[in-house]
Amino acid sequence: MVDEQNTQFVPAVQNATRILRLIAASGRPQGATEIARQSGLSVSSVFKILRTLHQEGLITFDADEKTYGVAMGLLEFAIPLIGSSPGDLIRPALSAIAHDHGVMIALWQITQDDRIVLTDRFVAPGTVQVVIAPNSRLPVFAGATGRCYAAALGLDKAAARRGYDTIRWQDAPGFESYWQDVIAARDSGSAQDRGHLFRGLDMVAALACDATQVPRLAMSSITIAGQHSDDGLAKVGQTLADVAARIEHIVFGRPRSGPTTVDEREETECQ
Repeated sequence: MVDEQNTQFVPAVQNATRILRLIAASGRPQGATEIARQSGLSVSSVFKILRTLHQEGLITFDADEKTYGVAMGLLEFAIPLIGSSPGDLIRPALSAIAHDHGVMIALWQITQDDRIVLTDRFVAPGTVQVVIAPNSRLPVFAGATGRCYAAALGLDKAAARRGYDTIRWQDAPGFESYWQDVIAARDSGSAQDRGHLFRGLDMVAALACDATQVPRLAMSSITIAGQHSDDGLAKVGQTLADVAARIEHIVFGRPRSGPTTVDEREETECQ
């Protein structure tokens, strides 16, 4: 496991990365003052970082307009990823979640016939796990994933009820409880199913949509009930939601709507 609390990070690298993301996301050249305002850093610090990034060929500088933009040098880092499948890009992140939280992570493809199909799974060594056959299929409204699906589509209560009624629950949560979970998932980006779809299993899920808001991939933690505390499962859910947001932005090209990771949100709150 990675103990991030005791890991020493380099603020200069974090600031440079933040600035690169701001410039890339803006879609237009920006001046140092504007970048400083958006990043929450001092103008002098931003200016030094911008000069260094320009020297390294990662950003451009327009001497007439005094603005900075993305440069071809960034492609040097992207070339190894060109031609990779989404699964190849996602696997390292999901494998890290499995190891860091001691869970089994399932990656599902959301199909056009209202099903989710298991495409991959990741397990930390020594984890007591549930065995799921490759290409297993479940109804899209089932379990924790189903709550996220209804939330992502912005379904009203009647439409969510129709989806809920298609599921064979081993211990039905009741639609009102399911609906409250859907509402909560709209804000948190994740949802839980504690023994309702399958007795004895705790499931936590998040999903990634493409640029047109169509749900494409779902990620779920599936563990035997009692293995993790409520707080532990909540942390898994937040981590899955963070990764889903990154997948949406990097793989499917959805624009960022704000800070997505825990670290980025904490930085924003402190500014």
